[in-house]
Amino acid sequence: MKVRVLGCSGAIAKDCRTTSFLIDSDLLVDAGTGVGDLTLVEMQCVDHVFLTHSHLDHIAALPLMVDAIASARTTPLSIYALAGTITALKAHVFNDVIWPDFTSIPTPLAPLIRFYEIRIGQTLQINGKAIEVLPAVHTVPAVGYSISAGRQCWVFSGDTERNPALWERINQLDVAMLVIETAFSNREKDLARRSLHLSPSVLAEELDFIDTRKRFPIYITHTKPAETEQIMNEIQRFDKTVATGPNVTHDIRWLRAGQEFAI
Repeated sequence: MKVRVLGCSGAIAKDCRTTSFLIDSDLLVDAGTGVGDLTLVEMQCVDHVFLTHSHLDHIAALPLMVDAIASARTTPLSIYALAGTITALKAHVFNDVIWPDFTSIPTPLAPLIRFYEIRIGQTLQINGKAIEVLPAVHTVPAVGYSISAGRQCWVFSGDTERNPALWERINQLDVAMLVIETAFSNREKDLARRSLHLSPSVLAEELDFIDTRKRFPIYITHTKPAETEQIMNEIQRFDKTVATGPNVTHDIRWLRAGQEFAI
């Protein structure tokens, strides 16, 4: 299974694209501005979109992508999300005011998109991949995902704050890599708490829940562009990735758009 990072920034700026991951060639996890780096042919290959939640940085490119490939599609684009996320998209995006209601265009029986409601704990099988819906703790209904095409899995936290249920499940999985958000620096930890995002100090506490027998790389995503350097410096202060020997605790790295991983 191939994971391509289209976008992993918490906001936009030059070379900063918001959250979206292309799994193989047919599945998107979130549809932030990073989707804009796909060619039309690559967009046409996407048949399934799994959304973590309804916030703009995770869905901004979805309506534009649907419009871009509308004339080339012969089947509806399948969009999977929590009930609350689907309700938000229908009310505020695909509403014939902000954007056309593609659930009924060109006809209700043959639309450009179809929504499928998911629930936490559910596992879907799509084109040889198992997609498990993981819990997230955010200001709107939200999830993370575990995706595998074999034994090991790629895990994405989505937007979340403290999340004991996530760690309980991670400790049961064979994790190849974890992508986890840290949106704010410790200087903004109060704002992070109110907006239900992680800061480095809280991330450190959360990582303590990982079974000490587990070893996998941890990639930091969703950093605010103006604070990325500070966030990573603060993470490095509690993490010993630069050390060698028994003092190493976690292998923490900064995720970058354009990276590709084979799982």
